[in-house]
Amino acid sequence: MPQPAAPPGAMAAAVGPVSLRELLLGAGGAADEEVCVVGIFGKTALQLCSEKEALVSTVCDRQVFPLFPQGHPEPEEGGPGLEGDLATKDYNQLQAYYCQESRVLYLVLTSICDTPQLLRACGDLAAAESRESPGPLPHAEAHEFWKHQEKLHCLSLLYLFSVCHILLMVHPTCSFDITYDRVFRALDGLRQKVLPSLKAAIKDCPVGKDWKLNCRPCPPRLLFLFQLNGALKVDPLPSRGQDPCGHLEKPPPKKHSPKRRLQHALEDQIYRIFRKSRVLTNQSINCLFTVPANQAFVYIVANGAQDGDDPVAMLLDQLRSNCTMRETDSLLAPTLSGPRRYQMMRHGRQQLSFHAESSSSSSSSSGQLVDFTLKEFLWQHVELVLSKKGFDDSVGRNPQPSHFELPTYQKWVATALKLYEVTIEAKDDDPTSPTGELSAKIMSSIKVLEGYLDIDTKFSENRCQKALPMAHSAYQSNLPHNYTMTVHKNQLAQALRVYSQHARGPAFHKYAMQLNEDCYKFWSNGHQLCEERSLTDQHCVHKFHLLPKAGEKPEADRNPPVLYHNSRARSTGACNCGRKQAPRDDPFDIKAANYDFYQLLEEKCCGKLEHINFPIFQPSTPDPAPARDESSPAPPEGEIEKLKEKEPQTQGESTGLSLALSLGQSTGSLGTYPPDAQGGGDNAEGHGQSGDSKSEKRPSLVDRQASTVEYLPGMLHSNCPKGLLPKFSSWSLVKLGPAKAYNFHTGLDQQGFIPGTNYLMPWDIVIRTRTEDEGDLDTNSWPAPNKAVPGKRSAVVMGRGRRRDDIARAFVGFEYEDARGRRFMCSGPDKVMKVMGGGPKESAIKALNSDMPLYILSSTQGRGLKPHYAQFMRLFVVVPDAPLQITLTPQVQPGPPPCPVFYPEKQEITLPSDGLWVLRFPYAYVTERGPCFPPKESQQLMSYKVLRGILKAITQ
Repeated sequence: MPQPAAPPGAMAAAVGPVSLRELLLGAGGAADEEVCVVGIFGKTALQLCSEKEALVSTVCDRQVFPLFPQGHPEPEEGGPGLEGDLATKDYNQLQAYYCQESRVLYLVLTSICDTPQLLRACGDLAAAESRESPGPLPHAEAHEFWKHQEKLHCLSLLYLFSVCHILLMVHPTCSFDITYDRVFRALDGLRQKVLPSLKAAIKDCPVGKDWKLNCRPCPPRLLFLFQLNGALKVDPLPSRGQDPCGHLEKPPPKKHSPKRRLQHALEDQIYRIFRKSRVLTNQSINCLFTVPANQAFVYIVANGAQDGDDPVAMLLDQLRSNCTMRETDSLLAPTLSGPRRYQMMRHGRQQLSFHAESSSSSSSSSGQLVDFTLKEFLWQHVELVLSKKGFDDSVGRNPQPSHFELPTYQKWVATALKLYEVTIEAKDDDPTSPTGELSAKIMSSIKVLEGYLDIDTKFSENRCQKALPMAHSAYQSNLPHNYTMTVHKNQLAQALRVYSQHARGPAFHKYAMQLNEDCYKFWSNGHQLCEERSLTDQHCVHKFHLLPKAGEKPEADRNPPVLYHNSRARSTGACNCGRKQAPRDDPFDIKAANYDFYQLLEEKCCGKLEHINFPIFQPSTPDPAPARDESSPAPPEGEIEKLKEKEPQTQGESTGLSLALSLGQSTGSLGTYPPDAQGGGDNAEGHGQSGDSKSEKRPSLVDRQASTVEYLPGMLHSNCPKGLLPKFSSWSLVKLGPAKAYNFHTGLDQQGFIPGTNYLMPWDIVIRTRTEDEGDLDTNSWPAPNKAVPGKRSAVVMGRGRRRDDIARAFVGFEYEDARGRRFMCSGPDKVMKVMGGGPKESAIKALNSDMPLYILSSTQGRGLKPHYAQFMRLFVVVPDAPLQITLTPQVQPGPPPCPVFYPEKQEITLPSDGLWVLRFPYAYVTERGPCFPPKESQQLMSYKVLRGILKAITQ
């Protein structure tokens, strides 16, 4: 009887296996031949003989798949061979082979459970690690990659369970892998979830109503194939020439062979497991798969390659065995070909594929039942399909028959192609297309698998969720009601340490980010302290608030409240002239620190005194704008706050100046000049001893036209832009009265001075040198009685021509003031003046020739351990009524290099004669980048200094 014509796709497949996609797309013509579809999946070991493809060769009695594959089929679009994101790659491949003689279509699934695909996935993962980052891939990302591949594997399995009649699960050991129970339960849940989408995909296919309703031709029957791998060894048959009765001393064999007893034990174990987990139920129509009740569904391949065998030795032994022909083989060799020749070549001790045992492997005369071969084991189930009897696997009192349909090749291809498009091929299609829409629904339902497959993540999430409350408690322990970002970060670091002690697994990073967000929400929800720091480096005590706008009143009840900054730190300060003291709040802006406080006291004390005003910004437009330095633009407020939070913080760091200034190249509004020009005080003119030599003067701001459009937002210093002036001056120069207003014996009569420290130091300036013959001995040229400086003789030089110098006496005082209003004079660096009576005995020349500290330890410290500093606030100068000029050039460096040098808006000020002048220094020093904070305990006070050369005397 001639065989029916096979379809073109099947004829192509008969030559060799092809990918399932090629088979489905290449089918054509009339194909009325009914087919049984057998799907093969499972795991493979590292040994060559454990490949699943060898199963097809064994059943078909021909070498269908190559024994040594040279390569793998090219992956489809979005497959593992393409460059791209690892999450989009699919390492699952379906190969098909149609056996025309037996009318069986074999579908072989290769996935990451197989060694070749696993190696390719590991190679791609290693390449991605080296391409994206030098270090290893994070644990969470690597875990997500492998779990995603498991989900894609489940999609391929779902496809096989939807198009096959019989499924063969291959396992490389002889023990059942319990993880399959979880996989099958996941597949069952996924199938119930995507069943509506699958129905919509095959609603127009030429198949029966039951197939369209259940999306499968029948509940597939699942068979299990195990390999021994040395766990159970079967004694070989005695070879030719040996006595078959040589082992009569052994006990008589049992009814079943050891292999069959193992098969029965595995069947019972598998059935109990699946019944306990309800993967198998009484009604087979509701199950993902079925197992036969009265037929064997477990088969053990007993003569596979043993564990530990050398593959090279095995191949050499096989080659030697095949080349040594026996007598009977030599007679059959010329006449046999095709499948019979393939069977004849598999008679050696070990073989490279699944062994189809001979029916004479166990003698029936010994009393044991005959073990059937692999083909006989499979064909008893295939014949039920081809004979259209179907599977009646329901059990119980009222078993319900399940549907069964044996499709023709063409109908099966049409249905399988639709399911292939929506489950496997169309994962990356346009979601707006009908196929893409169904595929998107299926991919969205894949999350059902997470509860079954991703046990590690589930455990990790439970563990991390238990660790979160402990981390929250660690964060909130010992917290004030309102706190700053620095405290928040410290507490968050402590919470993360507690969290890392208890949290484990791939969800660690996810819940660490959640902990970070939770702590931030707790802090920002009514616990956030104002981050603004005062100019004395004190935090604002208010919670997060807004500043009142112009003309707006503070409102503490609003959310957020509208309040002025307040650190609750108060100090006592004196006015410009020093005669009146008043309490002051801790300032938060430069205007309140250096101008507003003194303007309030100006009305009560200093308003009627003579002032020397400094030039300030005079606007020519109604809306002037603050200037920005293009070379070093000012950072936004947030960046300034970040700079303030850095610990330890030096004053040089807070200014953020350029590297050029730290190298001694100060380029500011005065051009480039060496650092010695700032010192001024090393020459004789700085000491007031010579008026003949004239040093080169630097150009002053008053010599240039200042801008009337842009103003300087901070204070004038060596790094600010040229031609800019502030809106107000932070300096003040006031005349207290004539020179005789100062009494050398009693000192200054002002508030707050510590007794014995309110004296000014004398400064003798040589006006004219003349010989004894020229001058008239007028007593006015000599000091009055009891007014000569002790230990200081008039400059009389003994010699042939005796001469006498005319000397004018000025007085200088360096006043320091601490936060509690205590004031004192210093006679030198780090030396507090102490006069018991009769006026000071030290001259001012030593102090004028030295850099005076801007901050000094207060002479009276408190009870606490924190030291109290006094700040240099005023310079008192008594200019005598004499033919000389005293020039004032104050320069202050409030921090270590590269902190800039601050000076008034008028750098060189000539003080009129016969006057008691007071130069009030700024309370705070601020640049465009932020304030220069007072020194910390660990910083050197001499880095904060008033540069020498502050006074120069020039005789006329």
